[in-house]
Amino acid sequence: MCNVKNIIEYILFLLLSFLCRILGLRLSRKFSSFIAFFFFYIIPIRKDVVFDNLKHAFPDLTSKEIKNIAYGSYKNFAVTFVEILCLPWTTINQLKKEVQFNNLELVEKKVQENNGLILLSAHFGNWEYIAISAGLQLNKKLSVIVKSQRNPYVNDWMNRARTQWTNIVVPLGASIRNIYSELLNKGIVALVADQRGPEDSIKLEFFGRKTSVYTGPAILSLKMNSPIIYGISIRQADYSYKAEIIEISREDLPVEQEEKVKVLSERMLNYLEKTIREHPEQWFWMHKRWKH
Repeated sequence: MCNVKNIIEYILFLLLSFLCRILGLRLSRKFSSFIAFFFFYIIPIRKDVVFDNLKHAFPDLTSKEIKNIAYGSYKNFAVTFVEILCLPWTTINQLKKEVQFNNLELVEKKVQENNGLILLSAHFGNWEYIAISAGLQLNKKLSVIVKSQRNPYVNDWMNRARTQWTNIVVPLGASIRNIYSELLNKGIVALVADQRGPEDSIKLEFFGRKTSVYTGPAILSLKMNSPIIYGISIRQADYSYKAEIIEISREDLPVEQEEKVKVLSERMLNYLEKTIREHPEQWFWMHKRWKH
């Protein structure tokens, strides 16, 4: 029964992708407004989670302001969704032009230090675009760590789309040796690390509430002496992206290893919160970030 459900979902997914191919990227982005309206008003998906997250994150905002951010979040995700559906027919030149990096030379510089590089992003703007465009503009292979989709057919489609140019995919949960090996070989490991960590992970403050945090990026950085670059794509009014690129400082860390991991993770989380506060409608609020 589960397999039948997966097949039906995949057929619908392919039909939407085919529709986007017919419409083209520009019209598909306009069509995304209908998708956002449908899943916000007609068949709400995780709407209660979005409103609960926003009310806790922005307690001083009015109900109208919260609703505007919530709807903006659905619109943002809908645009990202159709852009992903268009990936098989998007050209290299389009992908290079779509994302303007403010400091891509920082990545080049850190790669030349020969310690490997950890490139972080968030479910913000279009996180798929930033990884693909960075690989193309740098002309380098990024080993992108991804969480497998529930539907195996959609999962395979997504991975083909991600790897049709320079990047390769490393499934989350695969042997950690693969990731260490990539860093040892002076490669670039890219991952989206803004979702909830395991229940037994460290708890840090995020928008005024404690939440579990993935410590993997901090542990990898400290163990391999690999710098951490945070890149977040911010969608512009014309649907292009400006990507803010910064290095997460590893200076003045505590002596104890556990405290080092905590402080470094905290610096990443603080930068993410700062960026979300500047453009709250572009973050993925549908995730239960504060579940534990």
